[in-house]
Amino acid sequence: MARIYVDSKTYDVDESENLLQACLSVGIDIPYFCWHPLMGSLGACRQCAVTQYNDFEDCKGRLIMSCMTPVIDGMIISVNDIESKTFRSSIIELLLTNHPHDCPICEEGGHCHLQDMAVMTKHNVRNFRFKKRTYKNQYLGSFIKHEMNRCIACYRCVRYYNDYADGTDFGVYGCNNNLYFGRIENGGLENEHSGNLIELCPTGVFTDNTHSKKYNRKWDMQYAPGICHNCSVGCNISIGERYGEIRRIENRYHQNINHYLICDLGRFGYSHTSLSKRPKKPVYVNSDNSMILNFQEAIELGALFFEKYSRVIGVGSSRSSIENNFALQELVGKSNFSHGMTKKEEKCITIILDCLKNSGLYSPNLKEIESYDVILVLGEDLTQTSPRVALAIRQAMKKKAHDMANLHQIPKWNSTPISQIVEHHKNSLYIIHTHETKLDDVAEWSYFASIHEQVNFSYAIACELDEKLPKLSNLSVVLKEKVSTIANRLLSSKKALIISGSHSFSSSIIKSAINIATSIKTRNINHHVGLAFLTSSCNSLGLSLIGGISIDTVLKQFKEKKVDAVIFMEYDIYRFLSKYDCDFVFKNKKKIITIDHQHTETYEKSGLKLPATNFTETSGTIVNFEARAQRFFQVYDPMFYDNRNCLHESWKWLHYIKSKINKTEISWFNLDDVINACIEKYPIFKKIKNNEKNANFRIHGQKISRSPNRSSGRTALRADINIHEPEQPKDINTMFSFSMEGYNQPHKCISHIPFAWFPGWNSPQAWNKFQDKIGKSLISGNSGTHLFKKNKIIKNFSFIPILKNFMKEKYWYIIPYYHIYGNEELTQYSLIIQENIPEAYALISLVDSIKLGLNKDSTLQFHCLKQNYRLKIRISKHLSSKQIGLPVGRKSFPISLIGQKVQL
Repeated sequence: MARIYVDSKTYDVDESENLLQACLSVGIDIPYFCWHPLMGSLGACRQCAVTQYNDFEDCKGRLIMSCMTPVIDGMIISVNDIESKTFRSSIIELLLTNHPHDCPICEEGGHCHLQDMAVMTKHNVRNFRFKKRTYKNQYLGSFIKHEMNRCIACYRCVRYYNDYADGTDFGVYGCNNNLYFGRIENGGLENEHSGNLIELCPTGVFTDNTHSKKYNRKWDMQYAPGICHNCSVGCNISIGERYGEIRRIENRYHQNINHYLICDLGRFGYSHTSLSKRPKKPVYVNSDNSMILNFQEAIELGALFFEKYSRVIGVGSSRSSIENNFALQELVGKSNFSHGMTKKEEKCITIILDCLKNSGLYSPNLKEIESYDVILVLGEDLTQTSPRVALAIRQAMKKKAHDMANLHQIPKWNSTPISQIVEHHKNSLYIIHTHETKLDDVAEWSYFASIHEQVNFSYAIACELDEKLPKLSNLSVVLKEKVSTIANRLLSSKKALIISGSHSFSSSIIKSAINIATSIKTRNINHHVGLAFLTSSCNSLGLSLIGGISIDTVLKQFKEKKVDAVIFMEYDIYRFLSKYDCDFVFKNKKKIITIDHQHTETYEKSGLKLPATNFTETSGTIVNFEARAQRFFQVYDPMFYDNRNCLHESWKWLHYIKSKINKTEISWFNLDDVINACIEKYPIFKKIKNNEKNANFRIHGQKISRSPNRSSGRTALRADINIHEPEQPKDINTMFSFSMEGYNQPHKCISHIPFAWFPGWNSPQAWNKFQDKIGKSLISGNSGTHLFKKNKIIKNFSFIPILKNFMKEKYWYIIPYYHIYGNEELTQYSLIIQENIPEAYALISLVDSIKLGLNKDSTLQFHCLKQNYRLKIRISKHLSSKQIGLPVGRKSFPISLIGQKVQL
């Protein structure tokens, strides 16, 4: 720590930080533009000037740029002296010479860092009276709108996109005062994290195109802290609503997970939550005649359903909360509950959970992934399935440059020399996969092979690390050398990380990852090794903790008539099983109840349809890849806007039916009641209750506000329905209020922050006011509860794989491939995501295409699972022979296709 003197006050600050960051960390407001805690200092904008004095006798001092000045113990500075204030005011006026006077129409208005800094410097008059420089804007794709005239040349965008996110299709062109930030030609930005430009840009150059279509100011939205449901990472997000529609999703700061950044799918893939054609009222289908029901009629029919059929299976969902799944299990009974996964995925998740509980191996959080110097990825295309993890790996590769800079006493915040070191020195990344991935550009070596060959290769690495394991003899000389290299690199590393997951639906790959991590520990018990498993859904681990039978077992019992009827909860069976098998289940739709918030094929074909609220309209808990249980909160009450609808949480539908069947009083009135009941059956969830605030939590007698303060007061929200504005609904489930009334300041007890706003800080830069130190933990600490973090080694995890080649020449085997858009189930219903989903194709190897005489314009036709497929082909240079890659999980491509044998 160092002691500095700022305007006659004494502060203790971190001496490893630059002066700007140190001052912001102790609450001193200094204007800035080019600096950002993620990317360090550049000194381009000259806005953060302060005056430094030699000693207490010095009355003149000298101007310094605080972002480019290291903290020195005993330094004396002034932020509020006339010279530095005048300089900063002059600089911002120069930066604004070509900036248009368009705040009233700019979409960044009220959310703009430039506005905040202009107010902070008391800049309100412009002396520039000449014609402004203008540019032609570019088309940058569906997600981002470009307004180049607003640019102040802070360089944040290009530093982030090129240097941090490793994008290649964006740059800065021109020189002097004629700079252009954009692409060489019009076209969508290709990087999976391009949407972060919206929050990183301090002006309105890059704005949210999805928000533009139904735009409103920040202060007119209602927010709640949410968790992204699009993958297993569990990024924290702020969800903004207006007039019963989700209008915007922004990053919500979490030190140990997403930090300042989220991927484009999480930011833009929300429109399915507000579809006009979503289910809104219960419907009963009888002899092809549909009858709309009210709540009581639907509950009556639900109860009669269970009286009519003696054995009803309840199929839960890994895209739904723990509370909803538990309510379904309570209704049908534990022996009749299905988690909805296929047997292959069930086996993968079971091994992952067992490892997290009992292996004692460390599971790092997302931010910690950036600290590893050797990373081995097994069987995962991370950029497409878990893009935020891929971005963290890219930062891990650059950490070597930071370490080298530290050795040469270059400050960690001095970005220019570090970016030059990065070009020549990187940490080690090894990727083992079936075909090319977008992370290959930073990998030291990539091995492309079939699943069984990947297992053989990874087992050989484990053997190299642990001499006690039976040796493998069928590897080539080249592969043996690579095995030795990777094993030695893992052992010599400071921190080694193995990443795998369930996207290949191969339990052998997961066992291989555990083998390698265990072998490193066997060799050196003090060696730090991390093991991370990514799952295919946001709540796969949470659902598996509740248990259940597989969907394959449900189908088998249904065919054997051991099951009389099925209730699906937020689940589309057509995503998992073949159309032929699904149609068999729906031969008698009277035997099917479905609760969902989307018009899935399962919902459409059911006899009784009950409309549910989605994750923006309800509260609940999900468990991410590191077994961190996280709470998400209801953004708004859909019934407030139209009480003719009948939208309720899935757990409420299920509990009311159960109470009707048992003729008992309703005992679950809010979410806390469900959680308490769940804890009685599953004590592991008690940690969640202990760490999370219940619905009765208050600060100074106030709930927490969901809306920023509005100087004009609350505007009418239902004027198109009724001129008499009703009272805002009461939230009985959480500690939030559905209005601007309530507490909205930083507080040590609030780790779930709905929106980033602080007096004088309206942009996302306001997060610095909620942090203990800039870029570090929130004042309240980090949200979420680790379920197994401190578990000790209970049993040995070593697996001997079956080392056989299952590939027969007359058969082709189906493997999955993924794209960030079109992979996740719910976002496939989002219109803007549909625009970006590539057309389905069959991925085949170059060798096979030559043998079959195919070219890039050819089509492939085959028959599988009693369905014909005809697809255009895409040729891979690295895919192994006799394999066909399909977009598994997309409509018409059920998960059950994986591993199937086909003949061409």
